[in-house]
Amino acid sequence: MPYILQTNGLTKAIGGKNLVTNVSMHVKRGEIYGFLGPNGAGKTTVMKMLTNLWKPTEGSIELFGQKLTPTSYGVLKRMGSIIEFPTFYDHLSGKENLALHCEYMGYYNPGSIENALEMLNLTDAGKKPIRSYSLGMKQRLGIARAILSKPELLILDEPTNGLDPAGMKQIRDLLKMLCTEYGITIVVSSHILSEIESIADTIGVINHGVLMKEVTMKEISEMSLAYIELSVINTKKASYVLADKMGLDNFKIVEDGKIRIYDHHISTQELSKVLALNDVEIVAIGKKAETLEDYFLKMTAEV
Repeated sequence: MPYILQTNGLTKAIGGKNLVTNVSMHVKRGEIYGFLGPNGAGKTTVMKMLTNLWKPTEGSIELFGQKLTPTSYGVLKRMGSIIEFPTFYDHLSGKENLALHCEYMGYYNPGSIENALEMLNLTDAGKKPIRSYSLGMKQRLGIARAILSKPELLILDEPTNGLDPAGMKQIRDLLKMLCTEYGITIVVSSHILSEIESIADTIGVINHGVLMKEVTMKEISEMSLAYIELSVINTKKASYVLADKMGLDNFKIVEDGKIRIYDHHISTQELSKVLALNDVEIVAIGKKAETLEDYFLKMTAEV
């Protein structure tokens, strides 16, 4: 498998406490890898180690087939990143900050700064000092800086922080374009499930510093997760009818008088008929499928 990024038993401890434990992640070249977890799950800790800002307590990191060491300068030049909130020289303009980035990266490509600013809708703002930027504008400039040199691998830690819905959509579209048109591999972390679901090819679910699962979005969609959701006035009576009258056992009661029925051989028409004959009042009934949110909540509940 052509992994562009791989970690092996990655562990980071500070003050005798493990922030992440035994994380082994696998990112394929040319994909968007969604690093999904609640706040405090360990996403930023892992990303700091991937970009050599922090050194692992145990384990190792391989980038582009090479083991990451404290002197892996050449490897790091092939990457772009945002870790937490991007910082800039406030008295300089956005364009001047990007020019400085090109200098210390040794990247000289005419028009690249203007192109990056245009991609993030910052052409006019690029002439203004950073002190006048909003949080969302700084976040977009950070992404412009990360993609400026057309890196092979992009590491983005919660890149849509501070953005409004339109800005979030713009970043989603940009990341998909960078992956499909430029072949850039992207690792993007988020605690917002819909953000990851809409762009990722593979997700890694992390919670309490433990990588719970790596799974492709295709695998999630192909899982047998379809169910019938039934809303009734009396869940106790409905459950009795399902179990004793219909012989069903693969169902569960969820919140607000809802019952999820996972027996695939049963139809909504048959359910409605039997429940009505047994005086169970139905509020709503319909077929549904579990979303990434359902899958995520189930995974994180296991720790």
